[in-house]
Amino acid sequence: MKTLQLKRDKNSDWQYVSKKNELKEPLVLVFGDRYLLEDENVYSDVRKLFPDGHIVFGSTSGNIYQNTVENESIIITAIEFEKTNFIIKSSNIVTSNLDSFVTGSNLINEFPSEGLKHVFVVSEGSFVNGSLLTNGMNSVASEGVLITGGLCGDDARFEKTLASYNENPKSGEIVAIGFYGKTFESSFSIHGGWTPFGPERIVTKSKDNILFELDNKPALNLYKKYLGDKAKDLPAAALLYPLNVKSDNEKQPVVRTILNINEEDNTMILAGNIPENSVVQLMMTSVDQIANAAEQAAKQAMDKKTKKPQLALLVSCIGRKLVLDQRVEEEIEEAGEVFGDKITVCGYYSYGEIAPFEGEQKAQLHNQTMTITLISE
Repeated sequence: MKTLQLKRDKNSDWQYVSKKNELKEPLVLVFGDRYLLEDENVYSDVRKLFPDGHIVFGSTSGNIYQNTVENESIIITAIEFEKTNFIIKSSNIVTSNLDSFVTGSNLINEFPSEGLKHVFVVSEGSFVNGSLLTNGMNSVASEGVLITGGLCGDDARFEKTLASYNENPKSGEIVAIGFYGKTFESSFSIHGGWTPFGPERIVTKSKDNILFELDNKPALNLYKKYLGDKAKDLPAAALLYPLNVKSDNEKQPVVRTILNINEEDNTMILAGNIPENSVVQLMMTSVDQIANAAEQAAKQAMDKKTKKPQLALLVSCIGRKLVLDQRVEEEIEEAGEVFGDKITVCGYYSYGEIAPFEGEQKAQLHNQTMTITLISE
């Protein structure tokens, strides 16, 4: 495996941030600020750098490379695989008029099943129901196929997200990268570092990812009461106080971030499903808890590897970034110390993370986690 990394911000041209390598037909991951990805020349600019590259774009809430977190920038990570083949498929949830479940199942069905080992997903994060997307993928994925990835971000603006494959980034796009190869190996881990607090409440009315009522009371009103003065900063303030959700549908609790609110009907729109009769509780965290969780995720992912990892794909939640604030690089540094300095690290801050629970095979949508995928060939 050979890699290289470049970056560009709004005031500069492309700069190499790694050793310059000549790559053949590389996978080119382009993660960046949504405003910069809206430049009509962004695809042609990257194509000039990689004439034979397979270019995947995704908008972010912050870009990760090596031990660094960048804002208002674009980071390119290009990878030439020596023993691994990959296939890229995409679908648009807006133009197809298909729901998230069907979109997920259709995407996986597009991949030849023989030899498929791993699918990494870069999904738009504005219109998709991440829970249904992963459920759809799980419904048709062959046993042993690992699915990881994340939803794209838009800083803390929550206006729109962009993604694409071999074209200018656009809304509604979901991109999936399928990996094949006898020597290909991947591992994953997720950790959050959030602690539930306060009373438990019952979800008495919900539909998919829309929360209407808790304990037969309007959910938004109740949530605002807990936030107090911070309620005026919704929906961004909700990233600091996600919900811990326990339901009969899942073996383990899931964390759900509130992505938006509807003042007219007093509802909250979550990043994933929240079933009726679930038990929910507010959560909080600290800088140290988040950094420690990132370290634990890195250790756990490394423990699962039989080969030395060559590439680390990190997807961390925008909520964690807001808590960390000026110390945001600490969680990346903690993970980096575990990986060592002979591995290429890239990734982004997201509106949702995709990976199985520890000890399980089926992918789930998570919020407020550090999700790590390690790859070697």
